[in-house]
Amino acid sequence: MTIENHCPCGSQKSYQNCCEALHLNVDSGAQVATSPEQLMRSRYCAFVLKNFDYIIKTHHVDFLGSLTLEQLKQGPNPNWLALEVLAANEETHPDGTLRGNVTFKAWYKLAGEIDAIYERSEFVFQQGRWYYTQGQQMHAKRPGRNDPCVCHSGKKFKQCCLTR
Repeated sequence: MTIENHCPCGSQKSYQNCCEALHLNVDSGAQVATSPEQLMRSRYCAFVLKNFDYIIKTHHVDFLGSLTLEQLKQGPNPNWLALEVLAANEETHPDGTLRGNVTFKAWYKLAGEIDAIYERSEFVFQQGRWYYTQGQQMHAKRPGRNDPCVCHSGKKFKQCCLTR
């Protein structure tokens, strides 16, 4: 998969017709994510492209804690393999706030090992934008050798990402 052919978020659109406008307009707000799933996909894409500024700016300030741009730049640098969205929803809470969540697996390879961030991410809609707030981490089961590859190549895991 190249950035020219498909957006890293897994939408099957080109990056230019998918997440690029969100990344380029994060400051102006000229184009913003319209759902928690779209924001989560654009954040995954930003991790793949090392656009850490976008990650910080789409993270709700009340939940940012001590996370900084410098930490993201210095952190581990995995080879991102694929994003698998398992569930997404949004609802209005009794206090009137629009909230959403997305459950996903973001597969990566680091130091020769394949693993996934398996998370139920939470989002809030404020001031006309969706923001990531926090996530609940879960344990991702690694695929078996004969299972379909996590990158959706159509090959068996043992013939694809397991050997790359």
